[in-house]
Amino acid sequence: MTLQKFTLATAAGLLALGASSSSMAAPLKADLAKSSVTIVFKQMNVPVEAKFKKFSPAIDFDAAQPAAAKASVDIDIASFDLGDPEYNKEVLKKEWFNAAQFAKASFVASAIKASAGAPAGSKYDVSGKLTIKGKTTDVSFPLNVKKDGGAQVFDGVLPIKRLTYNIGEGEWKDTSMVADEITIKFHLVAN
Repeated sequence: MTLQKFTLATAAGLLALGASSSSMAAPLKADLAKSSVTIVFKQMNVPVEAKFKKFSPAIDFDAAQPAAAKASVDIDIASFDLGDPEYNKEVLKKEWFNAAQFAKASFVASAIKASAGAPAGSKYDVSGKLTIKGKTTDVSFPLNVKKDGGAQVFDGVLPIKRLTYNIGEGEWKDTSMVADEITIKFHLVAN
């Protein structure tokens, strides 16, 4: 083999390698105007829904290679909105979210696997680390994925217990007023 043929063969091989790696999923850009992160909890046995107005998701997902996917989200605790400015101030205090010391909550996926028995590309089992108020725990939840035009839509529901994260200290540990069970719901639209 001549040097010229070797160089052309090497260049062709590198181009092929580059082409195959470029077919890997590129990080998706979240459409925050169409996305949401909400929580549902019960106060005196009445369901209450609130939302976080500011959050930053990072998604690198290809349905053909879910094991290679990466996903995380940082949530701005001060953006929590119960629909009333006085309530919003209250939940940012030390007894609840302690937003002055713990400005962000976060989730980082450690594994994303196709759910057994689900139609291909539609449902996944996600596990990872959830950090709220400085406390990190292992969590898992089902994730539904669908196409909507050129976008991918990710929907998930994660049940947690607020006392695990010290949300509601002192007299607020009593679960007769505010239940321990909280459901985090997210709807992410990404291109």
